[in-house]
Amino acid sequence: MNGIFVTGTDTGVGKTIVTSLLARFLKEKSYRVATQKWIETGCRNLNKPCPLTRTYRFKFPASPHLAARSEKRSIQEVKIKRSFKLLAKNFDFVIVEGIGGALVPFSKKRLVIDIAKDLNLPTIVVVANKLGAINHTLLTIEAIRKRKMKIIGLVFNNLKPKENKIVVKDNPQIVKAISQEKILGILPYSRSKNFLYKKFIPIGKKLI
Repeated sequence: MNGIFVTGTDTGVGKTIVTSLLARFLKEKSYRVATQKWIETGCRNLNKPCPLTRTYRFKFPASPHLAARSEKRSIQEVKIKRSFKLLAKNFDFVIVEGIGGALVPFSKKRLVIDIAKDLNLPTIVVVANKLGAINHTLLTIEAIRKRKMKIIGLVFNNLKPKENKIVVKDNPQIVKAISQEKILGILPYSRSKNFLYKKFIPIGKKLI
């Protein structure tokens, strides 16, 4: 399957930026690339539905199960899988951005990551590089391994300009030592997408 699932250690860790940087990198390598977000909450504008790339969109900023319930709707995973497979037939890569952390429910019985497992998607984990990242990252890795899903590697994302330098330097090192997972790289804090892309290029080269 020509898909990649981008998950994270929490909400707001940088999944969107990593997804966009990866898509740009692959496009510049002349691959046909589509990005997809199966479920999106906290949407201000619901007037422009994109059933293939944005399968479900909700106004309430909450977990998918709660956002859907607030609108008296249900999320059908068969619809999500159908949309992914249709894109996969027409693109070299389909990069799926998860929602929140790894274990986010879309119903009382199912998690978003369960759909990624069913589709046999390898996973990139985006880590908020800060104090507390070690615990969050190792728990995320355990959850993915429990589902026997392949982890491509981890991207540590520096979200603040003044995070403790000793902490953010040690986080990837200790996580790698304990988990033996591949550290794809570290993204510095920056508001410049072009600057971040330059820093992402070595990460992208490790993926293809």
